[in-house]
Amino acid sequence: MSERRARVWVGIDAGKGHHWAAVVDEAGTTLWSKKIDNDESAILAALGEILDLANDVHWAVDITGTSSALLLALLTAHGQQAVYVPGRTVNRMSGAYRGEAKTDARDAYVIAESARHRRDFATIEVPAQLAADLALLTAHRSDLVADRVRMVNRLRDVLTGVFPALERAFDYSAHKGALVLLTGYQTPAVIRRRGRARLMTWLANRGVRNADAVAATALEAARAQQTALPGEEVAAQIVADLAVQLLDLDDRLKRIDRQISETFRAHPQAEIIESLPGMGPILGAEFVVAAGDLTAYADAGHLASAAGLVPVPRDSGRRTGNLHRPKRYSRRLRRVFYMSAQTSMMREGPNRDFYLKKRGEGCKHVQAVIALARRRANVLWALLRDNRVFTSAPPVPQAA
Repeated sequence: MSERRARVWVGIDAGKGHHWAAVVDEAGTTLWSKKIDNDESAILAALGEILDLANDVHWAVDITGTSSALLLALLTAHGQQAVYVPGRTVNRMSGAYRGEAKTDARDAYVIAESARHRRDFATIEVPAQLAADLALLTAHRSDLVADRVRMVNRLRDVLTGVFPALERAFDYSAHKGALVLLTGYQTPAVIRRRGRARLMTWLANRGVRNADAVAATALEAARAQQTALPGEEVAAQIVADLAVQLLDLDDRLKRIDRQISETFRAHPQAEIIESLPGMGPILGAEFVVAAGDLTAYADAGHLASAAGLVPVPRDSGRRTGNLHRPKRYSRRLRRVFYMSAQTSMMREGPNRDFYLKKRGEGCKHVQAVIALARRRANVLWALLRDNRVFTSAPPVPQAA
């Protein structure tokens, strides 16, 4: 332990409350293995001890999220760079070593050994302030959208139990007027007593568009059901509460969408990204977060591969040409390209022409959209490389 090594590898099994770090030398011998609290003073103390072990220290972690944010920031502040060892790799590499134990210390050792044997792991870059802000905002927005879907499903389920005709009458995921209606009226008898004229006035006073049509639809549903079902009063309270929460959640989503748009447009290449058809500020922000530093991609093929848009071969012996969908890729980056491609092909232009061409070749809808997404990855990478916005007409070739 007192002898200073030339080179060591540090594997860190990151966690919320604490990390476990293991240090191995060039022969794979464990030199240092300790638990580290996820606290600045504890991490700095361990960092000093590990840096005293060797002249050249290579770091590897298995988590790049919020759990390891402080650790990675401190490593970067002290001039150290870490690589990311995926959990799938750690799990499979564990089988190559003796024993069946599953402990933090063993996982940290396997991470260090993986980094020692392989030199192709991706380097972790601590995001700049803008990218960090976008990552937090887009993650929060995704949580809010998931909450909204859950609440809409819950509302429809409760309403079906007492007033199925009204549940079928509106699309509560997209109809604000229907949600406003449910904040005050949830049962057939109450709607019938109110009447069309007074119901329309009540809705109009609350800013509902086409209040007359909403009132007429609700009254028609109420007249179709004369029977009061068990639990109607309690269900009405729950439906009203869910409707109020959904309206409040819609306002929160509008505010965070504006904040994401303002933050994204401060990015130096925001105009280029947003110029690509189908790529709005929300998807543009998710692209910046998911793609990270574009200098890490040697060409458009590497970007498309990271998004899972490039098939991988599974050949064996005489069986060749078997291309399959990849399993290891960024789901978030794939979603950005897929959603933007699906949006762009709805309007006339080169994107829709390419989509229709693929459909004409016999591709199904999903296959055609993925093919379009693959082509758009090439276009976006070229736009960012050349620092120019998208135009329908191809650029004029420049003389060498």
